[in-house]
Amino acid sequence: MDYQKFFRAGLEDLIDSGNYREFAELERYRGAFPKARCHGGAGDVTVWCSNDYLGMGQHPAVLAAMHEALDRTGAGAGGTRNISGTTHDHVLLEAELADLHGKESALLFTSGYVSNWAALGTLAQKIPDCVVLSDASNHASMIEGIRHSRAQKVIWKHNDLADLEAKLQALPLDQPKLIAFESVYSMDGDIAPVAGICDLADRYGAMTYLDEVHAVGLYGPRGGGIAEREGLTDRLTVIEGTLGKAFGVMGGYIAASPELCDFVRSFASGFIFTTALPPAVAAGAAAAVRHLKSSSSERIAHQQQVADLRARFDDIGLPHIDNESHIIPVVVGDPVKCKYISDILLRDYGIYIQPINYPTVPEGTERLRITPSPVHSDADTDHLVTALAELWTQCALARRPMAAQ
Repeated sequence: MDYQKFFRAGLEDLIDSGNYREFAELERYRGAFPKARCHGGAGDVTVWCSNDYLGMGQHPAVLAAMHEALDRTGAGAGGTRNISGTTHDHVLLEAELADLHGKESALLFTSGYVSNWAALGTLAQKIPDCVVLSDASNHASMIEGIRHSRAQKVIWKHNDLADLEAKLQALPLDQPKLIAFESVYSMDGDIAPVAGICDLADRYGAMTYLDEVHAVGLYGPRGGGIAEREGLTDRLTVIEGTLGKAFGVMGGYIAASPELCDFVRSFASGFIFTTALPPAVAAGAAAAVRHLKSSSSERIAHQQQVADLRARFDDIGLPHIDNESHIIPVVVGDPVKCKYISDILLRDYGIYIQPINYPTVPEGTERLRITPSPVHSDADTDHLVTALAELWTQCALARRPMAAQ
């Protein structure tokens, strides 16, 4: 077999379909985010698609904690969590995360992807005869964890309580069940009916596994997510989150009972066999969590920025998916056009918004996913709105399919 020819053919198919991904090589400016340098041609740009939703990756408290831990402990953890890699900073962070979600325990992973893959995969595999009821729009990490478990899987229509109940009713009442879903869905920005799902879980004897990756830090009086905002944390079996988005660092975690966390710690290969996060990263994440527990100013400013930008888009007639979250998807509906618009924004306006194409979103729903933050200035917003208004006026190729939506 000509392996290189096979690889080239696969890449050419991606290019021809408009789904080949090019990475912008960015260098964020400390203290000036969302400003960054785009190496390779574009120069200085303003980033409008970052998951560092609150700019905590630049926050002085986070940077100070990381510097202090680096000077105190050195660079790496030195091993896996069970072989010398559980440092004091890891333990302190897990305590902060448990407290954030009103749980007795938390378990730290190297990323949100790994926490979903390892925790869901372990629970579904180890609980005898477990069936996982998975929302149709769940993240790839959840899908992979469930698939890896080889447990029975039932997919229910996205955010559809009636369909979920029908699927639950079709299962034996005494069969172990795990309902897996997200609070804020990252591509459309819609929010799950968490209370209704908890009601059904209680009625049919199911555990609940809630991914709060796109909600932690952003919602609730202390940043505990949608479940905290709605007073539901005690009704959820497992709350999963990330440290790489609103908390501005990296890592993933679950928060649950001591028994469940210890069970996952003891059986999950994705936890056992990987090197622990550097202590400086854990210290920075803990500082971000602590800060956002006591400070609401970032969340308030963030919500106002989102509302203002939505209103500005409405004023110029720019179509965007309406939702109750902080994510503003502008659907183009064609991968080539979506990339074209993104390229023009970067080249001519110094605005970086990565095109989101298949397989991240279904074919025909390609989009610009815009994420305002409290560190975007009024001038940044004016420039973005002006650029998009000009581009949508000029780009008839993009306007026609969008006008039909």
